[in-house]
Amino acid sequence: MFRSHWHPWLLLSPALVLLALLTLYPIGYSLMLAFTDTQYGGPMTFVGLANFRELFSDWFFQQATRNTIVFTLAASLAQVGLGLLLALLFYQPFRARVWLLPLCIYPMMLSTLVCSSIWKAWLHYDFGWLNNLFAVLGLARISWLSNPDTALAAIVLVDTWQWTPLAFMLLLAGLQAIPQDIEEAATIEGATAWQRFWYVRLPLLRAPLFLALLLRSIDAFKLFDKNYVLTGGGPAYSTETLSLLAYKQGFKFFHLGTASAIAVVMLFIALALSLAYAWQVMRRPH
Repeated sequence: MFRSHWHPWLLLSPALVLLALLTLYPIGYSLMLAFTDTQYGGPMTFVGLANFRELFSDWFFQQATRNTIVFTLAASLAQVGLGLLLALLFYQPFRARVWLLPLCIYPMMLSTLVCSSIWKAWLHYDFGWLNNLFAVLGLARISWLSNPDTALAAIVLVDTWQWTPLAFMLLLAGLQAIPQDIEEAATIEGATAWQRFWYVRLPLLRAPLFLALLLRSIDAFKLFDKNYVLTGGGPAYSTETLSLLAYKQGFKFFHLGTASAIAVVMLFIALALSLAYAWQVMRRPH
């Protein structure tokens, strides 16, 4: 009787203790701090929803929210779209496929700081290869990282370069899992290449597509390191995201209550995104 009821829980207990210490406790502590005006070294005073009321009327928070949403949508859609194109290309056999595949997934293997440093050099106004290419083509050079109109787009470009391989690998695995007899039946029935993609492959790729969108959206929503290295949130707060704003509030201005309130808002937005994607993936296809 003891073995049948308690043995699985005893085996799981080390993992459950680690989960509680490393995940549940920090989340609970942040939730508590979000309702206080705690600063480093100061007393913890309960202020109710004051931090949230202040945040939602604050221009910097609104700007950071806009930047985070725009970046998340642009980066995740671009990465999944390009990943799908690459997956369709590599699904077809061709001679250089074995050699090109490692090159395509190489950016994903770099650390974000290394990737950001490389692109900071590549986007340099005077010496970056992109502006040198523009000069050769007779186009004007662009101040990619110091212009408020282009800075966020430049970070989207860097993130897309690094993480499109993840979507590519997920979608290529999804394509290779499609039973061949379904495609052969469509071909025998006279379906064109476009009809096979639209009516056969795309519906069967629904789960991998939503998984790639979910993973990239959640990761893009947490953007911190790339804009910290490339622009520091500037120019004119055009690349400041919620993560960077929370970091500045907590570790630069020492407003732990405000920083925790931002983290709580991010937690609920990420949770809503996850539930929406999970509902899309798990519902039965009609």
